Amino acid sequence: MEQASPIDQIAERVERLLLRYEELQRTNALLTQQVATLTQERDSFKSRLSAARSRVDALLERIPASAIPSATTATTTPTDSRF
Repeated sequence: MEQASPIDQIAERVERLLLRYEELQRTNALLTQQVATLTQERDSFKSRLSAARSRVDALLERIPASAIPSATTATTTPTDSRF
Protein backbone atom coordinates (compact mmCIF):
# COMPACT_ATOMS: atom_id res chain seq x y z
CA MET A 1 0.00 0.00 0.00
CA GLU A 2 1.48 3.31 -0.98
CA GLN A 3 1.73 6.19 1.44
CA ALA A 4 -0.52 9.19 0.80
CA SER A 5 1.15 12.41 -0.17
CA PRO A 6 1.22 15.25 2.37
CA ILE A 7 -1.33 17.15 0.25
CA ASP A 8 -3.70 14.17 0.32
CA GLN A 9 -3.25 13.82 4.08
CA ILE A 10 -4.01 17.51 4.59
CA ALA A 11 -7.06 17.29 2.30
CA GLU A 12 -8.35 14.31 4.25
CA ARG A 13 -7.90 16.12 7.57
CA VAL A 14 -9.66 19.21 6.20
CA GLU A 15 -12.58 17.02 5.07
CA ARG A 16 -12.84 15.49 8.54
CA LEU A 17 -12.66 18.92 10.14
CA LEU A 18 -15.44 20.20 7.87
CA LEU A 19 -17.65 17.24 8.77
CA ARG A 20 -16.96 17.79 12.46
CA TYR A 21 -17.71 21.52 12.09
CA GLU A 22 -21.07 20.80 10.45
CA GLU A 23 -21.90 18.29 13.18
CA LEU A 24 -21.06 20.85 15.86
CA GLN A 25 -23.20 23.46 14.11
CA ARG A 26 -26.20 21.10 14.16
CA THR A 27 -25.58 20.25 17.81
CA ASN A 28 -25.30 23.92 18.68
CA ALA A 29 -28.57 24.71 16.89
CA LEU A 30 -30.35 21.94 18.80
CA LEU A 31 -28.92 23.11 22.12
CA THR A 32 -29.87 26.72 21.38
CA GLN A 33 -33.42 25.60 20.66
CA GLN A 34 -33.46 23.56 23.87
CA VAL A 35 -32.27 26.55 25.92
CA ALA A 36 -35.00 28.73 24.40
CA THR A 37 -37.64 26.10 25.21
CA LEU A 38 -36.41 25.68 28.78
CA THR A 39 -36.21 29.45 29.29
CA GLN A 40 -39.82 29.79 28.16
CA GLU A 41 -40.85 26.93 30.45
CA ARG A 42 -38.99 28.50 33.38
CA ASP A 43 -40.66 31.86 32.78
CA SER A 44 -44.05 30.15 32.67
CA PHE A 45 -43.34 28.38 35.97
CA LYS A 46 -42.20 31.65 37.55
CA SER A 47 -45.42 33.31 36.44
CA ARG A 48 -47.54 30.46 37.78
CA LEU A 49 -45.61 30.52 41.07
CA SER A 50 -46.16 34.25 41.42
CA ALA A 51 -49.88 33.84 40.79
CA ALA A 52 -50.08 31.00 43.33
CA ARG A 53 -48.22 33.09 45.90
CA SER A 54 -50.63 35.94 45.36
CA ARG A 55 -53.59 33.61 45.88
CA VAL A 56 -52.04 32.16 49.06
CA ASP A 57 -51.29 35.66 50.38
CA ALA A 58 -54.88 36.70 49.68
CA LEU A 59 -56.16 33.64 51.53
CA LEU A 60 -53.84 34.32 54.47
CA GLU A 61 -55.16 37.87 54.68
CA ARG A 62 -58.67 36.49 55.07
CA ILE A 63 -57.73 34.36 58.10
CA PRO A 64 -58.61 36.14 61.37
CA ALA A 65 -55.61 36.90 63.60
CA SER A 66 -57.14 34.85 66.43
CA ALA A 67 -57.08 31.72 64.24
CA ILE A 68 -53.30 31.87 63.73
CA PRO A 69 -51.31 30.10 66.50
CA SER A 70 -48.56 32.12 68.14
CA ALA A 71 -44.93 31.37 67.35
CA THR A 72 -44.25 29.97 70.83
CA THR A 73 -47.12 27.50 70.56
CA ALA A 74 -45.94 26.34 67.15
CA THR A 75 -42.40 25.71 68.38
CA THR A 76 -43.34 23.97 71.62
CA THR A 77 -45.96 21.65 70.13
CA PRO A 78 -44.43 19.65 67.29
CA THR A 79 -46.94 18.07 64.97
CA ASP A 80 -44.47 15.63 63.43
CA SER A 81 -41.78 13.92 65.48
CA ARG A 82 -39.54 13.43 62.44
CA PHE A 83 -38.52 17.08 62.48
